[in-house]
Formats: sequence, structure tokens, C-alpha cells
Amino acid sequence: MAMIDLWTERYRPTTTDEYVFTSESQRTKVTQWINDKSIPHLLLSGAAGVGKTTLAKLLVKEMGVDEYDFLYVNASRENGIDFIRNKIHPFCQTMPFGHLKIVMLDEADRVSQQGQDALKATMEEYAVSCRFILTTNHPNKILPPLHSRCQGWHFEKLDHTEYTARAATVLVTEGIEFDLDTLDSYVKAHYPDLRKCLNSLQQNSVTGKLNAPTSASGDDSAYRVKMVELYKEGKIREARKLICANISEDEYDDIYTWMYNNL
Repeated sequence: MAMIDLWTERYRPTTTDEYVFTSESQRTKVTQWINDKSIPHLLLSGAAGVGKTTLAKLLVKEMGVDEYDFLYVNASRENGIDFIRNKIHPFCQTMPFGHLKIVMLDEADRVSQQGQDALKATMEEYAVSCRFILTTNHPNKILPPLHSRCQGWHFEKLDHTEYTARAATVLVTEGIEFDLDTLDSYVKAHYPDLRKCLNSLQQNSVTGKLNAPTSASGDDSAYRVKMVELYKEGKIREARKLICANISEDEYDDIYTWMYNNL
């Protein structure tokens, strides 16, 4: 059986020219870093799925950083002080094969406070030969000393029109039949996370037609699409019951933010 490509990977930008910047000043800055083959320490923040990790990896690629000079860390899995001391610090200690070493710390807000303290010292000690790129959905969870050592860059959300157009373009390119009202439900359910939206669209269009997900589909965000439909029908009480049945206490902030953005 042939392996099915994920749409999120198939339509991921492969160059900075393909990347959708939210302002021309951002594009100019990235172009300058690529031309100089150097960057400051960076703290990239913004909602999930808006392109932080994609841009960071494109930047490293187009700067021509040697593969042995690049260390990628997913901090949702590796985030304690021992990891900083035993893997990141030794990586930074050695001289680069090329002009610069890059450590990319994805989801840096997951790093413990002790780990962030250790990271601060490493960033200072090896600033001449090593740069750090930190990405985070929650910049308030990054300690002030790390903020002060990094150039901050907040990623704004695409507006709804651009977001919907990109999702629709993927469906058209894939030859998927869909109606705008169903697509609108997916957009409202997932905005501004384009990655999650494309995953959900792909999962629910395997027959060549876009259908609203059901609980049997295995899509953990199916309830959001259903909730949007209930709100559209004016069934507010049913929608509230659906929320309460599907989220935990630690998700309250996220769901309030999502409702503010979409409803």
C-alpha cells in the first residue's frame, strides 16, 4: 500500500520565497539574515500552526548551516536541566564545522525554570559561535532573562479570508468536492491553526468529498466543528454542553481564546 502524504507536509513552504510573511519588514529582515549568514538569538512566538517552526527551519537551511552544526530539540519531550547540561551544553562547546552553530528549541515554554536558567548561561558563554532559536506559543512562560537575550518576533495570525483561501486552495488542488458552509465550519473550528485545519480536512475527505467529522472518525477536534454548527443554528445551550463534555480544566484558557477569535 502506498504511503499517503500528509497535506501539512506536501504544502509546507520549501523556501522563504514561498513563505507567507505578514509584513514586508519581516521578509526584509529574514533576507538580510540569510545574506549575512548570521542571526541573533531569536524568540519566535505566536499561536500554534502559524508557521514559527517552518520559518525557523527555512532560515537555517537558506543560511547554509552545516547539518552537524544544527541541533533540533522538541522541548515538549526534553526539557529538564539535565538535558540542557548533558546535550545542549556539550553541543555548544565544540567548534562549528561551518560559520555558526544553531540550536533550535521548539516549544521552549515547556523547559523547566531550572532548565531555562541553565540555558541562559549557555547562551551567554557561547554567543560567539552559537545561536539559539526558541519557539513558543506562550511567551509569558519564558523567563525575562531569556527574553532580554533574544530578539523577539511575534507571529500574527493570518486574517480569516487569507486562511480560508489557503485551505480552499489545498482542497481544490487535491480535487476534493466541498461546499463553502462546511469549509467555513472547519475554518472556525481551527483558526488560526492552519496545520490542524489541514489535518482535519484531509482526514474527513478520503472519499473525495469534504464531510463534517463525526465522533467515530477519530478526529479529536470533531466536537469543535459540531459546536460551530450548533452556534450557527442558534443552539447555544447544546453547544455549551458539548464544550463541557469535551474539554478539561487546563484547556479553559485555550477554548475561551478560540471562541473569542471565531465566534
